[in-house]
Amino acid sequence: MLMPQQPIPDIPPQVMEIVKMFFTTIVVIALGIPLIRAFTRRFERGPTPQVTPPDVVDRLRRIEQAVETVAVEVERIAEAQRFSAKLMAEQQRGLPRSGT
Repeated sequence: MLMPQQPIPDIPPQVMEIVKMFFTTIVVIALGIPLIRAFTRRFERGPTPQVTPPDVVDRLRRIEQAVETVAVEVERIAEAQRFSAKLMAEQQRGLPRSGT
């Protein structure tokens, strides 16, 4: 017949708690070290460079050229407006036009 196992009276309960904490610590260390290594490797590598597809690069170049063209045209319009404002101011003051 098997007798139910009774706690051994020679081992105090505090010692059993210490043993449980010891083995728990061992398990945490055994599982934690590989995880920490994986994270550090990932951070050491740095961010992975993103490769921009060639069609996106072409689109960006065309957009850049279009923006530059619009900027030149806006500058020309602004210059024309300054010139016409100068002519109108001269006409209002009754001054002769420059260049005639």
